Amino acid sequence: MDILRSVLRFVDRTGVEPVAWHPPPAPAETGLFGPGRQLDDAQLWQLPTGRGPEDVAVDGDGRVVTGGDDGRLWRFDTDGRATELAHTGGRPLGVEVLDDGRFLVCDSRRGVLRVDETGRVEVLADAALGQPLLVCNNSAVGRDGVVYFTDSSARFPLEDHRLDLLEHSGTGRLLRFDPRTGEMDLLADGLQFANGVGLAVDESFVVVAETGSYRIRRVELTGPRAGAVSVWADNLPGIPDNVTSQTGDGIFWVALYSPRMALLDRVAPYPDLRVLTANLPDFVQPDPIRRAWVLGLDRDGRVVHSLRGGKGSYAPVTGVRETSDWLYLGSLSAGAIARVPRSVVGS
Repeated sequence: MDILRSVLRFVDRTGVEPVAWHPPPAPAETGLFGPGRQLDDAQLWQLPTGRGPEDVAVDGDGRVVTGGDDGRLWRFDTDGRATELAHTGGRPLGVEVLDDGRFLVCDSRRGVLRVDETGRVEVLADAALGQPLLVCNNSAVGRDGVVYFTDSSARFPLEDHRLDLLEHSGTGRLLRFDPRTGEMDLLADGLQFANGVGLAVDESFVVVAETGSYRIRRVELTGPRAGAVSVWADNLPGIPDNVTSQTGDGIFWVALYSPRMALLDRVAPYPDLRVLTANLPDFVQPDPIRRAWVLGLDRDGRVVHSLRGGKGSYAPVTGVRETSDWLYLGSLSAGAIARVPRSVVGS
């Protein structure tokens, strides 16, 4: 084994330093988690340029806002026509519509941004607590304007997120930021690729997805347990990405990037195998399963909705947003956003 380790150190091109872990067995894809076709036949709205509308937000007029990998921020009218709002100069991920009509953008390269309809881009934060924001990812905004957001990794940029999942060293953070005062504080660290963020309707707690551990954590914001961190939903059937704040119907929507990947789980306990995996050519890397899947969880973290698509459905799904008529979906790599009638929730 020492010889193998020496060889791996010599050939390693990634700098990955895996930590052994033992993922729980994936839930059976039966019952609520069984195959479904609710997300088939989604209507697609193409980005005029670029790809990867990773998140989707909806304004008060029903228009959808998203960002692509070329740095452009787009707004789609209700008939699917796109207008360019701004160019962030980076890679926009999470998007929120603010009460004043401006947009809060988590840009993986530039940090927390505020953007207006004239195209003006303002950097609100590009570091937190003395550490640069390496992968500013997703956010939720409270009624008081306070921003809850994730910095996914202190080790690898977005382009190498696969290496963070293979390493499993847990360097992600959930942060709270008040743009009015500039005050920044840490709500949770040690997270396995901190990702989607959602606020409870009463803002008594916030949830954050740990993509690398297939779970979602909960952080208390009020009451005698304020600051306490707990596991809210564990051993999900897929790889969680963005999370919405709780809807009026009490649902937190969670986008699943992929169903669980057996090979990724199989090598998890063996750091040397993960170094080897990290250095394999792309065409033999563990590949996400291209099936659309979103979950709806109640306030207690119980899965109450599981909406899926079959082969050829819109994937990988990384963002989801509900309106009265539609579920809008985003993707890290697709060339379009997608929508399906909200009526599929009850199908």
